[in-house]
Amino acid sequence: MELIQKHPILEFHHGKEVAFTFDGKEMKGFEGEPIAMALHANDVRIYRVTPEMKRPRGFFCAIGKCSSCFMVVDGVPNVRTCVTPLAAGMKVETQHGKGQVPLEAK
Repeated sequence: MELIQKHPILEFHHGKEVAFTFDGKEMKGFEGEPIAMALHANDVRIYRVTPEMKRPRGFFCAIGKCSSCFMVVDGVPNVRTCVTPLAAGMKVETQHGKGQVPLEAK
């Protein structure tokens, strides 16, 4: 994993290391950090594919204002992974198109 260890201004405090899956592959991250940060540390750069033009999108604004980091998390589409904290056992998936709401949620 690629992690920032030292920064001249910011301080970094990582929670405990936890496992999660991304598109079926097990990965490690730190509890409480944004999902997008954990994905980036595991060399994942594409989070979704746009519905109309089929273009890949990844990390962009990092403050929850755009839609570039939308992913399917634990079956829920359109989750802003740049502001959603990572938890042990999360199932994170690349989002294709607009995302489908699970049948049991309708």
